[in-house]
Amino acid sequence: MSLLLLTCPVNGAEPPAWPINEEESAVPAYVLPELMKSEDGKPVKSVDDWRWKRRPELLRIFEEGMYGKAPARPALVYEVLEEAVPALEGKALRKQVRVYFAGKKEGPSMDVLFYVPSAAAGPVPFFWGLNFQGNHTVSADPGILMPRLPAEAPGNPRPKPLLAWKRGDQADRWQIEWVISQGYGTATAWYEEIDPDYDDGFKNGVHGLFPDLEAKRDGTTWGSLAAWAWGLRVGMDYLEMEPRCDARFVALHGHSRLGKATVWAGAQDERFDVVISNNSGCGGAALSKRWFGETVGRINTSFPHWFAGNYRQWNGREAEMPYDQHELLALVAPRGLLVGSAEDDKWADPEGELIAAKQASPAFELLGEKGLAAETKRENSAVSTGNPGYWQRPGKHDVMAEDWKRWTAFLKARWGK
Repeated sequence: MSLLLLTCPVNGAEPPAWPINEEESAVPAYVLPELMKSEDGKPVKSVDDWRWKRRPELLRIFEEGMYGKAPARPALVYEVLEEAVPALEGKALRKQVRVYFAGKKEGPSMDVLFYVPSAAAGPVPFFWGLNFQGNHTVSADPGILMPRLPAEAPGNPRPKPLLAWKRGDQADRWQIEWVISQGYGTATAWYEEIDPDYDDGFKNGVHGLFPDLEAKRDGTTWGSLAAWAWGLRVGMDYLEMEPRCDARFVALHGHSRLGKATVWAGAQDERFDVVISNNSGCGGAALSKRWFGETVGRINTSFPHWFAGNYRQWNGREAEMPYDQHELLALVAPRGLLVGSAEDDKWADPEGELIAAKQASPAFELLGEKGLAAETKRENSAVSTGNPGYWQRPGKHDVMAEDWKRWTAFLKARWGK
């Protein structure tokens, strides 16, 4: 058995050392909760059983026990910062819109960057996802507006200042010209405009809009992952009225921590026809009970602002958890779900992501989808033809051009366009 003891200071304090397992031989025996059995012990046998009983149960379980309860979304208020203009050497039209979170043109907001094929005769399918370093980093396009830096909590400044990221620094992760060449649109916003990614006492971003809710914070109150998921859903509110977007065909995607937020947003909101999790790991697509790579105790210690307080009760007690991530993935059914892993990304537990997708398959199959074949192996290969789909590529924890090509293949197989 090979274990690593890792620690990570949080707000100047030294947290407990949580053992980290990166050896398959050290994975403990575990028993997963039964996906197709309701809390009252009755089996889920019909579409109605799933739709009206089991699905609402699971949504409540993850809302109260893991991500937290988010408030209602505001009435859609937005401002067009830039009407569609030619971009990317005439291959695309670029548009930029500010979407407000308070239901009025003030307070926190996110700038949404859009590209659509310039040759499109009408609305097109869209990719929609959050970026890590500002819209200006997803392309070297000089017309992209620079981000506005989020405020800091008084007396609780950001642990390290935001870096001066350069234009196009993350272009390889976004592959905008490839997406355009496939006939799709793409939209993105900077996740820290929704909620800052550090433990600020929930005083900034969208949390600051709900002082009454924050004053009564308990174990079920929303954390930052739920806030980013909430922002993704607000973005979908806008996409539904964007004339260049065919809102019937929107693929929500996210990498790493934003993959976690993506899966939670996609589980809740059935307007997203496809949900793509890329290397989302613990708290995303990977099983917690496997106790491999990042663990519940480790993630709650390193990132105390991400989850609802109730999730901390399972620090070091994964075996006792009454739910696991296969049940979260199942909430996407029967819509499209693609789980992507990277061979060298042990921290995100690729095997745990594959098993979770397999264990979610009965819900997809009940609702008429093919499911993920039980014999599917974790190999570097093309996208599985089933739904949910799974694939693994060589390499590290990242988003690569190959990922986008596989995502697009999954969409074309599902949408026929």
